[in-house]
Amino acid sequence: MQAFVKNLHFPTSLAVAADGTVYVAESGLPFDGAPKGGRVLRVNDDGSVLELLNGLRQPVNGLVWHENGLIISEGGFPGRISHLDLASGRHTTLLDDLPGFGNYHTNMVAIGPDNKMYFGQGSMTNSGIIGTDSNDLAWLREIKHAPDIPGYAITLTGHVATVTDPEGKPVSTGAFARFGNAHAAGTRLPGQTPATASIMRCNLDGSGLELVAWGMRNAYGLLFLPDGRLLATEQGTDVRGVRPVWNCPDFLYEVKPGAWYGWPDYFGGLPIDAPVYRSPQGQAQAFVLANHAELPPPQLPLLAFDVNACAVKLAQIPPGLKHAGDLIVAQFGDERPMTGPPGPWVGRNLVRVSVDDWRTHSLPQLPWHRPIDAGFSVDGAYLYVVDFGDFEFTVQKDIIARAGSGGIWKIPVDFMELTS
Repeated sequence: MQAFVKNLHFPTSLAVAADGTVYVAESGLPFDGAPKGGRVLRVNDDGSVLELLNGLRQPVNGLVWHENGLIISEGGFPGRISHLDLASGRHTTLLDDLPGFGNYHTNMVAIGPDNKMYFGQGSMTNSGIIGTDSNDLAWLREIKHAPDIPGYAITLTGHVATVTDPEGKPVSTGAFARFGNAHAAGTRLPGQTPATASIMRCNLDGSGLELVAWGMRNAYGLLFLPDGRLLATEQGTDVRGVRPVWNCPDFLYEVKPGAWYGWPDYFGGLPIDAPVYRSPQGQAQAFVLANHAELPPPQLPLLAFDVNACAVKLAQIPPGLKHAGDLIVAQFGDERPMTGPPGPWVGRNLVRVSVDDWRTHSLPQLPWHRPIDAGFSVDGAYLYVVDFGDFEFTVQKDIIARAGSGGIWKIPVDFMELTS
């Protein structure tokens, strides 16, 4: 078994057209000399690729085929959702000026049963306050970035953290504010759209943007089930910054309109000061929101993945196969020591999630680096898996990445134990 498509530069996204044609998007992250700016490629039957589009805002986080076109999620800065007409080659902007220049970005689109585009918008921070940890993020390396934008009206507790800035000076900084600034206790901030840490939707032409739900830190993968329910993977809060959260897993949620998923004060339904989220010395973090009672109750997840697994995108097993209807979830793997203390590798695999009881099951693994997306061929005979490539972190929180190490695996479903 080997990769079907090779020599890709940090790809993130796969789309399979109705006629079976496979498309892939490269993130455009310029690590190890890779070209800056995302690309969209068509995959030929022999595994070669044809470039359709380049120069996209990195990181490209999503690619969806819809009605003979591709909908592209461009991370920033600012975030943008665009469309490539496959017949004419015309590339147009659907939605622009989405929140950007922060920890996370505009994520993939899923087309809903109402024929609208749903997408996740990542948070600008780990847990609500800009800290010097933003300087450690290899794709950011900057603390003077945009603060988070609440989706619902919030009242702040006035919690302030004092940190040492890169120049060695003490700085006081607070939630939902730029680095070095803080809101007074009792400050009321209105809900806005677009918001960070949110799920939003709009019409196919980009008009009518509206908030669906708020408080999901980084909803990277979305999938509509046949019954209309929308599922999202959420990447759990890290052990970094001025509000580090220990032992926080990634979650799978059902997205419900008007719901609050708890961020930045609750994770998986538990408060930030819950014993499980405290440091090994027992230190708990303080709330930054003072109006929990005004917000919807924090949603409970369908399941929690392993801590540091980094659950990303997901696909549903098609009819006719064993475990039809269950989910295949790609787990990118830990990013330690950037996101937490050093430890053994976690993730870097695929898992099957049963939709009957929301439990995970192991699957056969291949010698890929970091799976990030998955999808089935039109005839259900193959599972395509996008491998982001060789991408690791040093103790100094630098990146060791290898350009051209990404690819796509084309795996017979019987190898994945999906046939009877």
